[in-house]
Amino acid sequence: MTPPRRREERGLVRPYVVTDGRAHPTRNTFDLVTLVMAYGDRPLGGLSPEKRKLMELCLGGALSVAEIAGHLRLPVSVTKVLLGDLVDSGHITTRSPIPSAQLPEAQLLQEVLDGLRARL
Repeated sequence: MTPPRRREERGLVRPYVVTDGRAHPTRNTFDLVTLVMAYGDRPLGGLSPEKRKLMELCLGGALSVAEIAGHLRLPVSVTKVLLGDLVDSGHITTRSPIPSAQLPEAQLLQEVLDGLRARL
């Protein structure tokens, strides 16, 4: 009698099966914090189970690549390949996060402070 498989082992699919043997996405523009939004009017027929799940996740609102990988329980590299396919097929759109504002130079701040002190 074979021992029962652990929960993590059930349903285990090798990453190369999920990505059809590809190791890199068709486009390499995805960062961990790239935001992903799904188009709700695109047909889901013909999509793999992982791509369908990804679409379902993103229909609720924008998610980051890292969040999607966590929900799908897939490596980030595999998730990026799936995202590239879905961008190419027009199912999703992505957006880079808004970059944080750059802080002004310390010298500029000192000059403003000196100018304010001179006026007071």
